[in-house]
Amino acid sequence: MEERILVRLRDLGQTYFYSASNLNLKEGSYVIVEHDRGLDYGKIISPQEATFDNKTKEQLKKIIRPATENDLKQIRDNRTKAKEAFNTCLNKIKEHNLEMKLIKAEYSFDRTKIIFYFTAAGRVDFRNLVKDLAKIFRVRIELRQIGVRDEARLFGGFGHCGRELCCKRFLKDFEPVTMKMAKDEGLPLNPPKISGLCGRLMCCLDFEYEIYKALSKGLPKEGERVHTKEGKARVISVNVFQRQATVELEDGTQLKLTYK
Repeated sequence: MEERILVRLRDLGQTYFYSASNLNLKEGSYVIVEHDRGLDYGKIISPQEATFDNKTKEQLKKIIRPATENDLKQIRDNRTKAKEAFNTCLNKIKEHNLEMKLIKAEYSFDRTKIIFYFTAAGRVDFRNLVKDLAKIFRVRIELRQIGVRDEARLFGGFGHCGRELCCKRFLKDFEPVTMKMAKDEGLPLNPPKISGLCGRLMCCLDFEYEIYKALSKGLPKEGERVHTKEGKARVISVNVFQRQATVELEDGTQLKLTYK
């Protein structure tokens, strides 16, 4: 049996499972991995995520080694070179008059590829831009359009709660978030109050939603008519975490009902 380790490639890459055995890897540490016809680096998101047998082993690429001091130096050097590539690409975008916002440039660990991340309102024909960049850098060029949530994860910041953005701190992938989640969680349906720095609905609405649904089972809804020992009443508020409902009797008296 070998371990499946979840790794985020580079600083803004996607997350992938890699196989590893007896490497004693820790969350947050850097590793060198097999990826895309060469070597790349990534950060451990979740060590010892799961195990798998020989039938699925060949489907996963391998973690080559924990990053050494020399590897970390090369990663830092790559970041410096990527900044220079970023400026070159920025000038070429202006030269081609393309409607796109360049966000970041990254070298693969072995410097055989540069990935340029950008945002744009729609599709962009960047074929001539890629040709120019390939002539300049003489490596494989990849332009990857990302969304505003990816941009927020890249730059980071703090949410309404005062803590570091979830997408920057621990989220592996982005899941769909809907206004229904905010409504079911009893939050004000005011977009500025339930949106993150990216302008989209906060990611925490999604991963908290299942907890709200579980804790809400058996509880009445606000506005619902219920029967109490004192008579008929209307639910005026519900506390999901305490599993309590505040109700108002027909004579205006308010009571708190506790549910198991």
